[in-house]
Amino acid sequence: MAAPDLVFVYGTLMRGFDHPMSRRLAASAEFLGEARCQGRLYMVAHYPGLLRSDDVADIVFGELYRVHDDDELLAVLDGYESIGPGYAAPTLYLRETLSVTLADGAVAEAWTYIYNRRIDEAKRIVSGRFLEQ
Repeated sequence: MAAPDLVFVYGTLMRGFDHPMSRRLAASAEFLGEARCQGRLYMVAHYPGLLRSDDVADIVFGELYRVHDDDELLAVLDGYESIGPGYAAPTLYLRETLSVTLADGAVAEAWTYIYNRRIDEAKRIVSGRFLEQ
């Protein structure tokens, strides 16, 4: 299967978060709309972490983008998320694909960043919406 050209973001990369990387993503990719995925969201520091969940009631809300220069933009995002060459294992996040659902019900496979550390001390964001924190 070919790698998707879609990226699902749910935290500091969203348009509503004032950060240079969220502005870079918005300028370098096409915003497709709000989307959601099955998972659990935790506040791990000043940023969130998404964990996969088997419970269909666990929903994380975010945004879906189509990236045009996949390799370059994904490399920049990987660096921001502390993964890739030069980062010691275990990395903070893993970039993996998952199914996301757009507001119109369309389903797509997209890259996202899955949190890769323990969440013992993290507070769960039950609403699944980082920007409400």
